[in-house]
Amino acid sequence: MSTPTFDQLLEAGCHFGHLKRKWNPAMAPYIFMERNG
Repeated sequence: MSTPTFDQLLEAGCHFGHLKRKWNPAMAPYIFMERNG
């Protein structure tokens, strides 16, 4: 099984998280990246 690309995940409607202002600070070690605020 191949690893899906970012574009494939977007097309599939994958959930990429919440707005930064809604992040729980305790989850910071588990957040992979921030994109577009």
